[in-house]
Amino acid sequence: MGRKRLRLRRPRGAPEVLSAAVVALAALVLTLRMSAAAVGALTDAWPFLLVFLLLAGACGIWRFIRVLCGRRRDAERLAALRITLAEFDSMDDRQFEHAIRDLLVRDGWSARRVGGSGDQAADVISDHTHLGRIVVQAKHTRTSGKVGSSVMYMVKGTAGPAHRADHAVVVTNGTFTRDAAAWGDRHGVHWVDRDGLRRWAENGTALHELLRLAARPRRARFRRAA
Repeated sequence: MGRKRLRLRRPRGAPEVLSAAVVALAALVLTLRMSAAAVGALTDAWPFLLVFLLLAGACGIWRFIRVLCGRRRDAERLAALRITLAEFDSMDDRQFEHAIRDLLVRDGWSARRVGGSGDQAADVISDHTHLGRIVVQAKHTRTSGKVGSSVMYMVKGTAGPAHRADHAVVVTNGTFTRDAAAWGDRHGVHWVDRDGLRRWAENGTALHELLRLAARPRRARFRRAA
């Protein structure tokens, strides 16, 4: 059997009404005394509370200023970022991808590195208010190394469907084969070879200016050629 629910009934008769009134009065008095005690404690402790609030506020302001100054230093560092070809050549694959991300941030893009296992031909993805989204495939190689057409095919096939990108770019510190460059030009896959990398990273030309990227509305996504 289930437990019986406890139900309160209305007082019956004068004795019960009087008892209920006494209990209610006692509860009211107790509540008032507790409130008065709490107010008294706060009154006595207000100097300590004030000092605590002032210290907490000062700590919060200090942390905010510290973060703001850190962001400003980072912005100034990136605005003046220059990377030489010799520095690129000495990097490994991961460092190369991070450097490309930093250069895009310098140019006003919101960039993040995504390269790794299962990246679907995207090492860096960047967004721009007016230029849309760009997907970069970074190919770090030896100075004499060449990037072939297969990289172009892969980037073209995933830029739109997998990453919803408006622009696809392949960047290398080496060069491209003639077929790869021609195929990229024909199918809208931008490429940056060693000479273009010098102009972008050393000379400070923004990538979108180097590639002459056009503004794209967000509905006009990178599409595969028929």
